[in-house]
Amino acid sequence: MPVRVKICGIRDHAGLDAAAQAGADWVGFVFFSRSPRHVTAQAASTLARDMAVDGPKRIGLFVRPTDDDIHRVLDHVPLDGLQIYDDAGRIEAIRTHSGLPVWGAVGIASRHDLPETCRVDGLVIESRAPAGSNRPGGNAHAFDWTLTHGWQAPAPWLLAGGLNPDNVQRAIQHSGARAVDVSSGVESAPGVKSPELIRRFVQAARA
Repeated sequence: MPVRVKICGIRDHAGLDAAAQAGADWVGFVFFSRSPRHVTAQAASTLARDMAVDGPKRIGLFVRPTDDDIHRVLDHVPLDGLQIYDDAGRIEAIRTHSGLPVWGAVGIASRHDLPETCRVDGLVIESRAPAGSNRPGGNAHAFDWTLTHGWQAPAPWLLAGGLNPDNVQRAIQHSGARAVDVSSGVESAPGVKSPELIRRFVQAARA
């Protein structure tokens, strides 16, 4: 089965079209105002309306959202799933309230940080946010990919953080990941997706 690919932080048609044409499985819309990849519900709605039915699935990324935060987006954007940064109990509650598939994001620094249980639909495994960061997630930093090699994951998972077209093959080989998630690694500037880097990333991940 080929490695699956998510292109996160989509903000415009150029990035969206490139992800779809390259055969990405998912595209991510970031609903977190501190991110340079932040997109409003109205803008995401315009992008989502133009997506083919058989194109990538639409994932909404939220950081410690209230139920109202999520429903305000869902009123505009037909999301296929959610990626949540919060504690495990809250992520599970969001799964119940939203009725959508939910991935929980987990930052790791050692093998002991890898989850042994999961009560939602999937996991996004990345490095812990750097000290002092005002944003969660890998922040373009990779962790030691060998930490996940041989891990008996309790749910399907994506490898994220610090990936780019030049290292994604190596990351897959060392980590054992069967799905990868990239954002800044396919950008020409913060928040600006490069169609060429997207194409190269998907091609490399599946080579």
